[in-house]
Amino acid sequence: MEQSLVLDGESLVGPGEIRRIARRVAAPDPGHLIVARAELALSLDVSIRQFKSDVEPDAIIERLTDALHQIRRRFHPEVWDVIVPIAQSHPVAHYLHQDPLTRWSFEKPRGYSGDARLLDFIYGRPEIENAVASSSNLGRSIYAYTRNASSSVAVRERRDILARRVDEIASARPGSTEVLAIAAGHLREGPLSRALSAGAIRRWVALDQDPMSVGTVARDFAGTSVEAVNGSVKSLLGGRHALGMFDFVYAAGLYDYLPDAVAVKLTRKCVGMLKPGGTFLFANFSPETEVDGYMETFMNWALLLRSEREMGLIASQSVTGADVKVSVWPGSNRSIVYCEIQKRQ
Repeated sequence: MEQSLVLDGESLVGPGEIRRIARRVAAPDPGHLIVARAELALSLDVSIRQFKSDVEPDAIIERLTDALHQIRRRFHPEVWDVIVPIAQSHPVAHYLHQDPLTRWSFEKPRGYSGDARLLDFIYGRPEIENAVASSSNLGRSIYAYTRNASSSVAVRERRDILARRVDEIASARPGSTEVLAIAAGHLREGPLSRALSAGAIRRWVALDQDPMSVGTVARDFAGTSVEAVNGSVKSLLGGRHALGMFDFVYAAGLYDYLPDAVAVKLTRKCVGMLKPGGTFLFANFSPETEVDGYMETFMNWALLLRSEREMGLIASQSVTGADVKVSVWPGSNRSIVYCEIQKRQ
């Protein structure tokens, strides 16, 4: 059955909905919930004792993230659904939420997961320095770990990959290159692009559903070829934007929240917006992400994880009969998978 979800300012996908979509297997063994709850209680209680005993925060978080990853991996999704709120309400959250990155993700001040401000914590941007400085000593110690966790390293690599890809495409079409970023956030890859700073990009459209992100891009890139546009998946699929055609279209973090049916529709739409020889790139967190359990519990940041095979299936279902080249590959630590679709000349 096709899932009907809308990602826009009126109806945002929350963690509970993400977990519901992810359920694709038979009902769990009732005894597994008892075992999972016991394992969780033991791990969380150990963490509390370690925090009270001033154990090095890195050691506490590393042990806890591994325990949560194993529980998430070993047990049925419905068992995990029960585990998540139990973990979130445990007293250990008092310690973990002193980390400004974990707390921001959990509280969701902008109303949805994975917002651009959260990514700024991962990037270590100057804009979040005051929030970090005003945190407790423990909070800063935990942040030093979470901003360098495998998922955070992968997010920074993703930003760098996008900037390099823009520059590679622009080098072949200097001065005429047109780029579209979907769910652009604060467009932090923009300052890393040599082509943008050299004036070699004709147009770089940054589309986002968050008015705060759109305003930040408009301010930060004033006087450049970057155009900030307010829009969502719904408005894009509904044809509400006359954006034109592009040499490069990309969606960096959006697919983590899209069910398969919507992902296929969006991919088909993006490929249709490519000029001859143009490229569409989308990325998705992978099932090999090692900190998924911590992200879904104490960060309340649930993602639809996809393997290389699943990414390839989305691409193949989106380009049936089209003359394109599809490439799928993992990032360096395999936490994020990339899929690129290039239209033939």
